Amino acid sequence: MTIDGGIFFFTVVLADRSSTLLVDHIARLRRIHESVRKRLPFEVVAVCVLPDHIHVIWALPVHDSNYSLRWSLIKSGFSRGLVVDTVRSPSKARKRERGVWQRRYWEHTIRDDADLARHVDYIHFNPVRHGHVSRVVDWPYSSFHRYVRDGILASDWAGDALDLGGQFGE
Repeated sequence: MTIDGGIFFFTVVLADRSSTLLVDHIARLRRIHESVRKRLPFEVVAVCVLPDHIHVIWALPVHDSNYSLRWSLIKSGFSRGLVVDTVRSPSKARKRERGVWQRRYWEHTIRDDADLARHVDYIHFNPVRHGHVSRVVDWPYSSFHRYVRDGILASDWAGDALDLGGQFGE
């Protein structure tokens, strides 16, 4: 179900889950994302780019629910011209897909403020969850830094995973 002017959470994943393509080419991803955002406006509520996937929350303008076109433009724009060693399936070759991205993506319509807060927290904590950093503040490819700058979250939000040290229940 799509809602005109809704707020949506997305997870978009590379075909090769061991790839670091997104952070290796972060400037390219940012440039393409921004060019699509200018052409087809949306607000980025929260975002985190990891080596092999992106989590993002977009707020679309009133009378607009076409996030699929936006993702198509971002994915194709990012892939076009990249030199990537990927083996394409016959199906992807027939459809002229580069094989960089998984075809589908996860989409969730944000229902209310509590749902939004949960998803923003999930996005910001994801680099820690995946073991890329022990503190959220240490991951550079995240809107977390904007939230800190704007006084919404403290820079030590969620603490340091290393402080836990397996001391559960002791």
